[in-house]
Amino acid sequence: MNPTRFVRTVLLALGLASFSALAQSGSDTATPLRIGEVNSYKAIPAFLEPYKMGWQLAQEQINARGGVLGRPIEVLWRDDNGNPGESIRAAQDLMTREGAEVLFGGFLSHTGLALTDFARQRKVFFLAAEPLTDKITWQNGNRYTFRLRPSTWMHVAALAPEAIKLDKKRWAIVYPNYEYGQSAVATFKQMMQAAQPDIEFVAEQAVPLGKIDAGAVVQALDDARPDAIFNVLFAADLTRFVREGNTRGLFEGREVVSVLSGEPEYLDPLGAETPQGWIVTGYPWYGIDTPGNRAFVEAYQTRFNDYPRVGSVVGYTSLMSLAAGIEKAGSTDTEALIEAFRGLQLDSPYGPIEYRSLDHQATMGVYVGKTAQQDGKGVMVDFRYIDGADLQPSDEQVRQLRTTAP
Repeated sequence: MNPTRFVRTVLLALGLASFSALAQSGSDTATPLRIGEVNSYKAIPAFLEPYKMGWQLAQEQINARGGVLGRPIEVLWRDDNGNPGESIRAAQDLMTREGAEVLFGGFLSHTGLALTDFARQRKVFFLAAEPLTDKITWQNGNRYTFRLRPSTWMHVAALAPEAIKLDKKRWAIVYPNYEYGQSAVATFKQMMQAAQPDIEFVAEQAVPLGKIDAGAVVQALDDARPDAIFNVLFAADLTRFVREGNTRGLFEGREVVSVLSGEPEYLDPLGAETPQGWIVTGYPWYGIDTPGNRAFVEAYQTRFNDYPRVGSVVGYTSLMSLAAGIEKAGSTDTEALIEAFRGLQLDSPYGPIEYRSLDHQATMGVYVGKTAQQDGKGVMVDFRYIDGADLQPSDEQVRQLRTTAP
């Protein structure tokens, strides 16, 4: 869509007085298309509050243009408290009591896997918005589940070439001790050992999610005297780790490669404590000069008087994907929607994306750059975008990893 028309549409939507006014195109009397959403809002607010704002913006834009198939969309959301069992109960409630026709959401890898299995058992369409575990589209993949955000493999594949260029022999590793962290570390080791057979992993700290003993972890890493550090921590764990590491000089004279640490959600709390020169993945929204990103940022700032985060992009693009898929399918019938999503193409703030028929993974890419400070805030500099289509193993490898046919 032309950026000017994109923003004009958003502003028109914001100026309308009520939901019925939003649907003047004729969908005001239609039955709402109910979409269920499950996520860990209380457990990970830094990411999921912007995420919610992202899908709310998408919902308003979709309804301003007449809804989907002539029906206004209505997102019904539930909090799972970061618990797989509660994820299942929430999904069950949305489908049986609330009449949701499709599902999306998920943040943590273990809750995402629970929802993936729910979709398989109930034969309902599920778009995994955020959970990064490779198992969602590979080992535990099923015909009913698609995933938007780049996987753990894709994030590590974006960073590994930069880590290899450092030519450091002694590496220390720190990660949250659950599926996402374990998978990221296994992939990093595999890629690094293939390129540098003499590499040594001299320390490895696996910490409970959300419960890092930062002092002990930093001391253990420092005692190992690594040349470089691979970090997979995020959210409050990352903040505590960085602060303790700064205090004890852990990062002085050492290279750090860090998944997710360039995301505004996790840089913002660090502020002037942001370490400089870390190689990271993230979202430098302020420096991406493309029509799609400029239009998204302007619309988001107009609506919320705030700037977008990665969560904002994921929430927005998730609901826009569902709208595009349902329009293409002509209904919310599960089998029709599966066929519509295979090869589905749409624009996003990151650029064009496609949902692969092979494994149901979207080709949303990754920004790689370095951390820096500007005016007391953490930012990403020297960044570049890597298309998700270039961050995949071979098709043959994917077929071997995916135990069920798509």
